[in-house]
Amino acid sequence: FFHDHTLLILIMITVLIAYIMFMLFFNKFTNRYLLHGQTIEIIWTILPAVILMFIAFPSLRLLYLMDEINSPLITLKAIGHQWYWSYEYSNFLNLEFDSYMIPTNELDMNGFRLLDVDNRIILPMNNQIRILVTATDVIHSWTVPSLGVKIDATPGRLNQTNFLINQPG
Repeated sequence: FFHDHTLLILIMITVLIAYIMFMLFFNKFTNRYLLHGQTIEIIWTILPAVILMFIAFPSLRLLYLMDEINSPLITLKAIGHQWYWSYEYSNFLNLEFDSYMIPTNELDMNGFRLLDVDNRIILPMNNQIRILVTATDVIHSWTVPSLGVKIDATPGRLNQTNFLINQPG
């Protein structure tokens, strides 16, 4: 809906500008008040600001709604370390483990290089999942390419995102 809203505003601006340019090219008459006047300068200064507000307010509302997480089924905490990730399932008592990347020389023929790990996380399908991401030493990036999820893990900061898994894998 936001895309359609913004596109409608841009089409209206484009049509108005095209109409004005067409009239200026083929009209021999000029209005002296249109060329020099404080009123017209105020109008063409304020009008773009009003148009930008019509685009900005729905955009800010959409950004706020995208970041809000509605009652996730499960919360996973991912902690980035120098060469591995630690995971904690917050909904369960004492369920935490470390996940190390499998070296290339130990990788199976059908394994994914630099993506396969020894302990994978298991998450449910068709449910809201919240993930809290932080780091202990340096900035890391927690990524699941097939889900389109990428979030930075920064030491001393707790970032969160949510996602919905709709296909097994």
